[in-house]
Amino acid sequence: MTETFAIVLGCALLAAAVVLVKNRLWPLGADEEPREDVAEYISMMVGVLYALVLGLSMVSVWDTRSGAEEHVQAEASAAHQIRMLSEGLPPAQAEHTRQGIEAYVRHVTKAEWPAMEEGSFPAQEGWVLLDRLRAEGQVPAGATAAQQITAQESLAQLSALGEARRGRETDAGESLSPVLWFGLIVGGLLTVTFMFMFGVKRNLTHVVMVMGLTALITFTVLLIHQMNTPFSGLFAVDDGPFTRYFGT
Repeated sequence: MTETFAIVLGCALLAAAVVLVKNRLWPLGADEEPREDVAEYISMMVGVLYALVLGLSMVSVWDTRSGAEEHVQAEASAAHQIRMLSEGLPPAQAEHTRQGIEAYVRHVTKAEWPAMEEGSFPAQEGWVLLDRLRAEGQVPAGATAAQQITAQESLAQLSALGEARRGRETDAGESLSPVLWFGLIVGGLLTVTFMFMFGVKRNLTHVVMVMGLTALITFTVLLIHQMNTPFSGLFAVDDGPFTRYFGT
């Protein structure tokens, strides 16, 4: 967070310095009228178009993060349901199921989450653990009717867990399109640059205008950058649902 505010302040101060240099080297002549009508029209059009790019980028990264949060919650909930359903299985199968689902959750929280925080894709070992659980979830021949129903429900929850895991893996690989990043950077530079077209005679007024706009644009772009990867950064989706259910 400190680095973010430092970058915002640095960009704003740099813009202010450029305004002062521009007004000193190329001051407005005594008989020259400021063309604020033209500058206002151009800057308004650039600002509107840039606002569209900002809005599209923000919605894109927010949807990805929201989807990741829903997938993690669904995955943890399905794992919790499987562990609870194991109480109604035959003793040997119940023990295998409990151990298998707890091993899977440990792998997710201890191995996969640190990797995702560093931007890596989840390994295939998680799928191996799920396949092992699925193979051990077959109903034994001597199971009662209630145990058979419980085993079928466990397999259904296992399918839901696998679907949520696929969604989490997809979310881990999502990032903002390079085209949008290009629009964010170039559009921000253009928006600030067009502020220099205003013929403001008071240096302080011009400096405050440019500093405020530069700081706001820089902050918004950094916010999008922080939300670009759903499992890392200030707004990262954590493994809270898993630790809440399993305490790992």
